Amino acid sequence: MAVGKNKGFKGKRGKGKKVVDPFTKKEWYDIRAPSMFNVRNCGKTPVTKSSGTRIASDSLKGRVFEVNLADLNKDEDQAFRKMYLECEEVQGMYCLTNFYGMSFTTDKLRSLVRKWQSLVEAHVDVKTTDGYVLRLFCIGFTRKRPNQLKKTCYATSAQIKAIRGKMREVMTREASTVELKELVNKFIPEVIGKEVEKASQGIFPLQNVFVRKAKIMRKPKFDMVKLLEIHGDIGSEDTGKMIDGSEKVDPLGVGKKVVEDAEEPKKVVGDS
Repeated sequence: MAVGKNKGFKGKRGKGKKVVDPFTKKEWYDIRAPSMFNVRNCGKTPVTKSSGTRIASDSLKGRVFEVNLADLNKDEDQAFRKMYLECEEVQGMYCLTNFYGMSFTTDKLRSLVRKWQSLVEAHVDVKTTDGYVLRLFCIGFTRKRPNQLKKTCYATSAQIKAIRGKMREVMTREASTVELKELVNKFIPEVIGKEVEKASQGIFPLQNVFVRKAKIMRKPKFDMVKLLEIHGDIGSEDTGKMIDGSEKVDPLGVGKKVVEDAEEPKKVVGDS
């Protein structure tokens, strides 16, 4: 019946559904970064508590976290890099993560692009020794030669093509001979960028050469042992010292005094 047709009808009666704060059903898990970074506890993440067939840990697995490298290594000079960490396993209230990707902040990329120089970019797919396939993106800029008076330092298309080939060659060589953990350690001090600068010196001098982005295309089958190796301090809590059964343990440290008191005969009042 329409509300306007019947004057006595005032719509639905009774209270509406009670609004419940969704965060009352959440619990917080600590995010554990791999051992290649200085700061291991890099944040917290909420998840709905386990109920029925829904398990909280299943909701956390595969979750990707974006963390600034300056926070992970306590170094403000590395603030232009963003690291992506993927949760692969949940132990207790800890999310054990692994490297998932890396990129530059937008403001850093914009600050590198200037007038009167050529921009050179290249990308290549590489496979590490432990089975990860990554796509690496390299960026570089031409610079003036020593004692150059000309304002511009543009490279020809043939030179750009040759530099791009050197970039691919260096990235493939540096990435295909190491494991993922060692490759991530090469990103931080920009080892690959310096190698590209050296390799292309004979073609055209470069500056500001970086691996600006890395993303994982394919991963090997999940291996719990390898993940625990990356998180080396998990399960290494102090469990105490093994005690030999022959040793007499005195937890209070008063055993000697107790024995002396026990050997001393008690005096009875009135005893001559």
